Amino acid sequence: MRGTVSQADYDRYIAELQTIPSKINKVLEDKERLQWFASKFAHIQNAFFIGRGIDYTICLEGSLKMKEISYIHSEAYAAGELKHGTISLIEDGTLVIGILTQNELYEKTVSNMVECKSRGAYLMGLASYGKYEVEDQCNFVTYVPTIDPHFSASLAVVPLQLLGYYISVARGLDVDKPRNLAKSVTVE
Repeated sequence: MRGTVSQADYDRYIAELQTIPSKINKVLEDKERLQWFASKFAHIQNAFFIGRGIDYTICLEGSLKMKEISYIHSEAYAAGELKHGTISLIEDGTLVIGILTQNELYEKTVSNMVECKSRGAYLMGLASYGKYEVEDQCNFVTYVPTIDPHFSASLAVVPLQLLGYYISVARGLDVDKPRNLAKSVTVE
């Protein structure tokens, strides 16, 4: 309406949005691997999600789901801020989940993940298809289809939500009735 997006870009964005359902189905095809991974980490007490830019906001959702349904303490951090104290919390066996969907921030986030690994962290990476070199740094990687960066969060939250779900199931918790959570209602 404001004329700030060309018709060609608009058409491309709409076409990209329409691919999201089939790409989510592609993510769901990997759910057995996520379930296996979750069963290995059902016992953890803490988890850290790290990312930059839009990937940081994806971390916030992943951490929230981990807390809500598996009752595991988890925190989301901007990967570039790790050296400001947070890295002191990383110790042997700490689960660190790095979100790597932003091409321009990919190398910097991998570098932050490597710093965590040098302190004993177990690294899980979430990257776009084609970024297979991350397997050299991470202990476990799950992938999402490549999509316009504006829409990467729509795909990247799915494996993180599944991870929280499968960890909760592995812990024997009722995912349909999380404790102490109620629907948000504003009453005045």
